Amino acid sequence: MADGEDDLPRDAKIVKTLLKSMGVENYEPRVVHQFLELWYRYVVDVLTDAQVYSEHAGKPTIDSDDVKLAIQSKVNFSFSQPPPREVLLELARERNKIPLPRSLGGPGMALPPESDTLISPNYQLAISRKRTNEAVEETEEDEEAGDSKPNQSQEQRTDLPQNTTQPVSFSVGPKRAR
Repeated sequence: MADGEDDLPRDAKIVKTLLKSMGVENYEPRVVHQFLELWYRYVVDVLTDAQVYSEHAGKPTIDSDDVKLAIQSKVNFSFSQPPPREVLLELARERNKIPLPRSLGGPGMALPPESDTLISPNYQLAISRKRTNEAVEETEEDEEAGDSKPNQSQEQRTDLPQNTTQPVSFSVGPKRAR
């Protein structure tokens, strides 16, 4: 045996022998410990169940029948067989009798509407166009100061309603060609 294998417990040597007999040559050392833990846990579960069966039968000790029954119940509980092939084929025939729905779109992949994609605008900002009191006072002072002829841009500003909001949308992703 290799270096360090002499001081391994007997169970660890058995696990290594089992791995080698199955053709597993390369594995991490902790694999042996994981198998040992699984093995011990399984044995404890089976023996605990066997003890329960023995007590239920009124026997003072666990015998081989109790252990066999415990193993059988573990196998039945833990592992299940797939249904026979004939049953699966019958289920497939029944399911395939229902035709698939017709495609609504043309050829190619159907895409969701742009409003449902991640690159569409997903929020809006309401920008207030309300004029502040300072801005209103400044324009009044300018008008009083002198210009008898108001500027064209000032006239346009005064024509706008005072408390309007304008929704603004921003795209999250890059623009797509349509």
